[in-house]
Amino acid sequence: MELDILYRDACVVVVNKPSGLFVHPTHLDRSAPSCLPVLRDQIGQWVYPVHRLDRGTSGVLLFALNPDTLRMLNEAFESRLVDKEYLALVRGYLPESGRIDYAYCPPNASDPVDAITDYTRLAIVELPYPVGRYETVRYSLMQARPLTGRQHQIRRHCAHLRHPVIGDHYYGDLKQNRFLTQTFGVDRL
Repeated sequence: MELDILYRDACVVVVNKPSGLFVHPTHLDRSAPSCLPVLRDQIGQWVYPVHRLDRGTSGVLLFALNPDTLRMLNEAFESRLVDKEYLALVRGYLPESGRIDYAYCPPNASDPVDAITDYTRLAIVELPYPVGRYETVRYSLMQARPLTGRQHQIRRHCAHLRHPVIGDHYYGDLKQNRFLTQTFGVDRL
């Protein structure tokens, strides 16, 4: 297995992370493949993940090639100097834009943490298929810009709005997920 390298210089390497891979080895599934060792072996040097993406999420992943670059990039993320954008397909017609300011308790935490996501609806579609109690299904393509970086933030925020992310098996809509898998073969985020 090799990762698609989108950019590389003396300090960083950027890859296209496919769905189904962890960023780094984890106790959640010790036998599951992860990007860090694959990329390390692929380029022949140690790499340091700068941020994370959920296992089921595909997207651009940034690795530092040395501890100094990692420290600088971590500071940029913590200072919110880095803009992060995600695309997600959600159930229903999402309002055109908004801010979700909803604190929640991440796994293994005892107190809620602040979590803020701005979003813009990019497109809507209605399909003539009955799912559940409705005659048609409606979806919105959204661009999400998390201002904080909490675990499962976008997924939890969308579920809080009652517009769960399609393909989300944890916070999502089971009927919609089953419909899209059976009808279109879509079985992931």
